[in-house]
Amino acid sequence: MQETKDLKEKLFKNKKTGWEKLSDEELKNIFQFADEYMYYLNSSKTEKAIIKNSKDILIKNGFVDISEKEELKPGDKIFYVNRGRNLFIAVIGEKNLEEGMRIVASHSDSPRIDLKQNPVYEDTDLAMLKTHYYGGIKKYQWVNIPLSMQGIVVKPNGEKIEINIGEKDEDPIFTISDLLPHLAQEQMKKNASEVVEGEQLNVLMGSIPYKDDEVPERVKLNVMKLLYDRYGITEYDFASSEIEMVPAYKARSTGLDYSMIAGYGQDDKVCCYTGLRAILDIENPKHTAVCILTDREEVGFDGISGMQSQIFDTFVLEMLEKTGNVKPSSLNKTYSNTKALSADVDAAYNPNFAYAFEKNNTGYFGKGISLVKYTGARGKSGASEAPAEFVAEIRKIFDDENIKYQACELGRVDKGGGGTIALTLANRGMEVLDAGVPVMGMHSPYEITSKVDVYNAYKGYRAFFKI
Repeated sequence: MQETKDLKEKLFKNKKTGWEKLSDEELKNIFQFADEYMYYLNSSKTEKAIIKNSKDILIKNGFVDISEKEELKPGDKIFYVNRGRNLFIAVIGEKNLEEGMRIVASHSDSPRIDLKQNPVYEDTDLAMLKTHYYGGIKKYQWVNIPLSMQGIVVKPNGEKIEINIGEKDEDPIFTISDLLPHLAQEQMKKNASEVVEGEQLNVLMGSIPYKDDEVPERVKLNVMKLLYDRYGITEYDFASSEIEMVPAYKARSTGLDYSMIAGYGQDDKVCCYTGLRAILDIENPKHTAVCILTDREEVGFDGISGMQSQIFDTFVLEMLEKTGNVKPSSLNKTYSNTKALSADVDAAYNPNFAYAFEKNNTGYFGKGISLVKYTGARGKSGASEAPAEFVAEIRKIFDDENIKYQACELGRVDKGGGGTIALTLANRGMEVLDAGVPVMGMHSPYEITSKVDVYNAYKGYRAFFKI
């Protein structure tokens, strides 16, 4: 009966995919946005590259370093870079800063493999690199794939050298070789966490010996000479370096219908980009709009560039001072009136591993941005939980702007869990909700997202900035 159908439509959630009933113009916008995002992703595989490239985009769009402003007024567009590892972006609002900000906070670091401080060694006429993995990875996924070497070396005289080998077509790539299956009977009996151990993640670097056969470690000598000729660095310089081995894969459209994106580092660079693009669109907001690109999320928010540090407070205090808010209580008052979205990714349902997900409460491709009221593990341990009133406010914003969204949590109860920087924002007194893009294969070298979800995240952040 029609009456029953109408009642069901009124009371049940709409489970249709976000691809339904899109106009030709909307489809064009989604695919164009995805192409621009993939270009950004391909050139921004490390946290330092994200900050550098994002800063360049800001400058081209009229943003200036906060240090260039003696005072701030509504409409001013500013940014602050912390040691090349954090980027805080703001558009000053019409309301007094003490009335709160609207923050979209993402993180630029992704799971990867770092070089150790003394990485180069020779074994059986092979030059190798010792590594230490960063963040939560399945170590076996990082063998027998193409890797590029990216990062910086800083000399004692202050000279900073940027290294990038493996991204250009003419560059060599690097790899970590696995054991062949013919000899892997013992290996394949191990638990997945032990199939490849951390100390086995050694990178192949070269195999040609230096031409003088009178010296030992000739292959190591040859590759070190190549590095010296190209970058002017010696073995001592690795002690003051930050060099990462990241997948050399290019981000690509996925599926015959081009509906998805595969690429390294989408956790959480997809939210960095969508947040960045959103704040570029903001002119004269009611409340000051702030976009955060932070570091160290994958290893617990700590350190001088993590959100546990006081560096974000330093940025806000400078904004307060330059808007005339100099009372001792100004910072805490500003935070208590602030609303924030922790822009971090969520797990997308994977039909190949259905047992890990609870279907009523998981994120799906094509259903839009994920709203995650709480993260943590087991009994919500280590989680910030968004107040129902704030979730309702976000729902209204998204409903009014026709933004596709879904309410989710990360996997089945007691299966695992995860955390975001929501906790660090809530601990400052802000209302905060996790809101990000569902990702399949999270923390793998090649993560997958849906283009319609990526676009709805951009639209959602933009709408939030305007309230």
